[in-house]
Amino acid sequence: MKKLNLWVTVAATLVIGSGLVFASDDEKGERGHKYEHSYYDVAPVNNAQYKEECGSCHMAFQPGFLPARSWDKLMSGLEDHFGESAEMDAVDQKVLTNYLKENAADHSNYKKSRSFNRSVARNAAPLRISEVRYFIKEHDELSRRMVQDNPEVKSFSKCEACHQSAEQGSYDEYQVYIPGYGRWDD
Repeated sequence: MKKLNLWVTVAATLVIGSGLVFASDDEKGERGHKYEHSYYDVAPVNNAQYKEECGSCHMAFQPGFLPARSWDKLMSGLEDHFGESAEMDAVDQKVLTNYLKENAADHSNYKKSRSFNRSVARNAAPLRISEVRYFIKEHDELSRRMVQDNPEVKSFSKCEACHQSAEQGSYDEYQVYIPGYGRWDD
């Protein structure tokens, strides 16, 4: 019996340590979704059209970084998308807006998405992830020299430059590698 208990303890430790969570049917999120079974910090982008349309100019940022009202505002102003025109036909715009809003931070059970959402005032609709209080707090120890003046990074909006698994939704601070500086050790 002691060996069985030991194996159960070891198995439970491995499952918990891996970040996998197995929710029962009665463990539902705010909108009735089961908690995600993933070790990722935010839900990875799973919309090919969004990856193609938006990812052709920059990383297709995960919708879970901004609340739905931000995505709505961003998508309604594509004629001046940070100084560029990102206009698209009305049908595509509606499809992508719906995808972004349905997967936004205020509709997610992922840990970092919830943290981002909690740090945005209820009446605010930031258009840049880098303007969100939680983002600022998480990056406050980085110098301008490491980011904006770094020719391999250039901007806080280039997440994938330092977060090697950003596109998969993993932003683990222990896996950060800043080009020209090495592994980040907080």
